[in-house]
Amino acid sequence: MSDYTLELDTSGLSCPLPVLKARKALAGLAAGETLLLIATDKGAQKDIPAFCKMTNNPLITMSEQNDKLNFIIEKGAS
Repeated sequence: MSDYTLELDTSGLSCPLPVLKARKALAGLAAGETLLLIATDKGAQKDIPAFCKMTNNPLITMSEQNDKLNFIIEKGAS
């Protein structure tokens, strides 16, 4: 995985912290740039897609490797 602008590892953090940290990280990106969000909280499987839909930031991919969830989120147009 290297098709992203910024990596944010929220491993060990519980809901809602991965979502809040993703929101803050995306705020610092320009439209079209991408964020790799790494999470271990299984709730992120539902929380991150819902967050992306609510904020119009497209979820490009979602995968799981070694008990870690990986999300690539594109910063949507403001």
